[in-house]
Amino acid sequence: MAFSVHFESQNGNFQVEETDILNQFDVVSDDSDHFFLNPHPKTKSAPPEHFANASSTVHRAIMQEWRILQKNLPESIFVRVYEKRIDLLRAAIIGAAGTPYHDGLFFFDLAFPPDYPVGPPLVHYRSFGLSINPNLYPDGKVCLSLINTWIGEKFQKWNPKATTVLQLLVSIQALVLNEKPFYNEPIINGILPGKTIKEQLSVAYNRDVFVMSCKTMLFLMRKPPTNFEGLVFGHFRERGSSILLACMNYVNGRVQVGCFKNDGSGTSGTGNFKVPKKFKGSLKRLYPELAAEFSKAGASLGNSIEELNVEEEEQEKKKLAWFKIKQVTEVKVRKARGVTRRLFGKLNKAFGMKLGRNGRSNQNKVGRASLGLEVISTMEYQCQKLNHSLIQQMQTQLISENPNQIQWQMQYSKCFNHPLVQECESS
Repeated sequence: MAFSVHFESQNGNFQVEETDILNQFDVVSDDSDHFFLNPHPKTKSAPPEHFANASSTVHRAIMQEWRILQKNLPESIFVRVYEKRIDLLRAAIIGAAGTPYHDGLFFFDLAFPPDYPVGPPLVHYRSFGLSINPNLYPDGKVCLSLINTWIGEKFQKWNPKATTVLQLLVSIQALVLNEKPFYNEPIINGILPGKTIKEQLSVAYNRDVFVMSCKTMLFLMRKPPTNFEGLVFGHFRERGSSILLACMNYVNGRVQVGCFKNDGSGTSGTGNFKVPKKFKGSLKRLYPELAAEFSKAGASLGNSIEELNVEEEEQEKKKLAWFKIKQVTEVKVRKARGVTRRLFGKLNKAFGMKLGRNGRSNQNKVGRASLGLEVISTMEYQCQKLNHSLIQQMQTQLISENPNQIQWQMQYSKCFNHPLVQECESS
């Protein structure tokens, strides 16, 4: 259940009213799944009673943050604060267009420390164990100078007199979830020479980020954070078709990841970028799961579910057809080679001689080397061609040129008997 909040300017207190409207800023009652619900020494969070005094500095500072958020939140950031735990806050950030995070939802749990605003709020990213950014760890840690979890210049760190929660959330959206998150890693500029190499790695990193973003979408739709069910299902009901269309364009190399634009003027890219098999395989597995969850959320998908599968099937059919042609060709070649070997074996047996690797006869076993070499060389050529008519012509010519070689003629005639050749070929 969502509520609207009204502040009393005289004493700084607030009144809460129930509402069914999905507001960007709301006060809610259920804080059961908040990361900082139970105080822990390592998180340096304070017990709830510490914030109960409405006249305390920390209470007034938190109420001021509520006012700023209620009036100034951009359309792509939603915040829920808690009626009985004013020290807790949860924010949902929509990934910006032009980045690999586009159309994704990213949730952050915040807790105000007991000395707020002297110290920055504690921030935890709901990561589901996924690594989507160098600044957002799989364990939920947010590494950012603004909250003093990373080194930085003085002007980049938390300023109790000037920095606000709104500034923190906008910084996460613009500076962390940006178009080239690969460069968020500070050591990149120091260890990798060459702009081309860095750009290639950045493009590859964006692909991984988009896959992780899609997985995050599935986790959120299957178990949405408490008090954000309406936002999660409403967002993906509206953006589901566009997300699937982006997947289709990315997997087919029409546009680079993060560059897809579905503004109505053109819903698909025209590029021809090389797409790694790993990325294709990942999106191919995620695509039907996303489509199913979007459908449950009420998204109008049209025939987009079949389109990606059809394109993938066509590519697989072409590969399979080429593989079958290759197999058939190899079988025919092996069969032809087998026929030739068997034919040579019978010829060798009929002549009573042994051929070497170079097709020459063993002269120690055959005394008529001159004639043997000529016949064997001619035989080898004709047998490879399997041309029976030429073999018979060769037989007639050799016999006529050597009428006195009766024994040779008999062996040769026997060897080149046409049925024998047919037998070799058929076997």
